[in-house]
Amino acid sequence: MGLYCGIDWATAHHDVAVVDADGRVVARGRVGNDAAGFAKLLTLLAEAGDSPADPIPVAIETDRGLWVAALRATGRRIYPINPLAASRYRSRYAVSGAKSDATDAVLLANIIRTDPDAHRPLPADTNLAPAIRVLARAQQDAVWARQQIGNQIRDLLKDFSPAALVACAELPSGGPARTDARTILAAAPTPAQAAKLTPARLRKLLIKAGRRRNLDRDVERLRQVFTDTYLHQPPVVENAMGIQLSTLLRQFDAACTAADELAEAAITHFEQHPDAAIITSFPGLGSLARARVLAEIGDDRGRFADARGLKAFAGSAPITRASGKKPVVPHRHITNRRLAAVGSIWAVASLRGSPGTRRHHDTRRAAADWNRQPQRHLFNKFLGQLHHCLQTGQLYHEHLAFPPPLTLAA
Repeated sequence: MGLYCGIDWATAHHDVAVVDADGRVVARGRVGNDAAGFAKLLTLLAEAGDSPADPIPVAIETDRGLWVAALRATGRRIYPINPLAASRYRSRYAVSGAKSDATDAVLLANIIRTDPDAHRPLPADTNLAPAIRVLARAQQDAVWARQQIGNQIRDLLKDFSPAALVACAELPSGGPARTDARTILAAAPTPAQAAKLTPARLRKLLIKAGRRRNLDRDVERLRQVFTDTYLHQPPVVENAMGIQLSTLLRQFDAACTAADELAEAAITHFEQHPDAAIITSFPGLGSLARARVLAEIGDDRGRFADARGLKAFAGSAPITRASGKKPVVPHRHITNRRLAAVGSIWAVASLRGSPGTRRHHDTRRAAADWNRQPQRHLFNKFLGQLHHCLQTGQLYHEHLAFPPPLTLAA
């Protein structure tokens, strides 16, 4: 007799239901979100018919957390069900719109009872892959936080210190995110304080930030920028904005440091993974982008039955909507956004070091594709090739991936 378990996940407690092959509820209950609650869950499953040889599969509306890790340790199949998909199934059983946690647990169990093939179970990754995922995602979050704070700093400088914006704009790439720019802004957060910076003080600040070259040139330029004529806020308002800028700079420093440290840790963990050699063989992937790719696709070879599944997961493959005589092929919006974010970077960077990708890109551009279409198509091809290489254990080969025209080959 087949048994299926559904867990309606919540913060303080979880509702559990076990149904048989006919959809009848054979066990149900509510357990706490702690070790005692998990032990109670295992007891409930054992009384329903669970055994180490034939563990009951579980459907739950999350794919992470302590409970998911504990359930995975029991060796059972775990189906993380998207809450949006669960809400669509709810109308299958009750069109009135009624909802409760207890009935949702039964609903989740019935989803994997009736449609197990329509939902992907949690991949059986090795322990190193989730560790890389934690670091890579944390690093990406730190980069997004850094960008958000950087935008706040720019908006604040526009309101009271245009000289600082001019000084940052004339620096090489990086702007306010550069160490030397942050050091000077922290030492003189208001225009009045910046105008009082002497050449000797500016030189010391640049050296403190790690600068060793072109000091005289930059000191003279910064001194000229800060002493130029600009509009000013009233002194009291300017000082208040300076205090706000100082607090934002401290947050900015922490975000920059976190992003750098997490990037180093993610790269170090990635280099220890057995799949690192295959992913590294692909053109256009930097050290951090490689870690992000492995973090999102994992190392479970059975996770994607074919390359089409991986492409759909990454959002590089479009979807088809056909109704009557109107077929439409739009962009796929429900995707792994973290993996999709790597796609453009991967495609553009590969054009500089891979003649095959450059030739493929230019051919599609000549066929009237707009700029984003060749990039998406390149990403789509790379994912198919990556799936093949990971399944077969082969490294990327330029001439096999993008065969040259017969005239060039001759």
